[in-house]
Amino acid sequence: MDTLQLAKQRRSVRTFDGNPLSAQDRKAIEDFVRSISNPFNQSVEFVLLDAKENGLNTPVIKGETLYIAAKIRKAPYSEEAFGYSFEQLVLFAQSLGIGTTWIGGTMKRELFENAAGVKGNERMYCMSPLGYPAKKMSIIETTMRKGVRADKRKSAGELFFEKDFSTPFRTDDKTIADALEAVRIAPSAVNMQPWRIVADGGRYHFYLSHKKGYDENADWDIQKVDMGIALCHFMNIAGGELVVENPGIRTENGVEYTATVVL
Repeated sequence: MDTLQLAKQRRSVRTFDGNPLSAQDRKAIEDFVRSISNPFNQSVEFVLLDAKENGLNTPVIKGETLYIAAKIRKAPYSEEAFGYSFEQLVLFAQSLGIGTTWIGGTMKRELFENAAGVKGNERMYCMSPLGYPAKKMSIIETTMRKGVRADKRKSAGELFFEKDFSTPFRTDDKTIADALEAVRIAPSAVNMQPWRIVADGGRYHFYLSHKKGYDENADWDIQKVDMGIALCHFMNIAGGELVVENPGIRTENGVEYTATVVL
């Protein structure tokens, strides 16, 4: 998969044409999810859920017939592992012309978790509809996209740094430049782009810049899921090995170290 091109092409789809996936596309999805892994070496199980059979719907989605959920055992870095693996599915779906949107809140969570068979030690951090985009967005979709400024992204200078958080990172290496651009335009909850990267030689340190209100009433943090998405985009293009070795770089309040990609 060409991660950068797929990331550029993709948008969150909330209005579908009402047609089920073709047998060929459904099989491709089923086969692909069995091959997905993540650098945290945590198992993520994907479950396809027929909307009508399971009585599933969400107030912000129109015309969907199928959802895909995933579940993972609650553990350190399970949010990041989930985000990494689920984004692989999202990118693959895009390569088939199948629309998706990350949903972590605007749903009847208990209903979806029961349908997916989530057990007490498991978590279903997010799910997504799967289907073919309608030719025209619904009013709800148009309003939501405007509300979160879906087509806007922070500049590279606000996200990527060298040695510390005071010097913007610049590179002539096309692979690294593409990997960082793929991170910059990646999807995130309410389009907050919480990731920050500090480059130091061949080491790329990923940090989470927390926003208030995301982890106050839950035992998990959706912005950590976003960090998994960022790592997925970067490592799909640049490769490397994931390690957890905090370099001790001074950070502002609310910014915490996640992991390092070593190239």
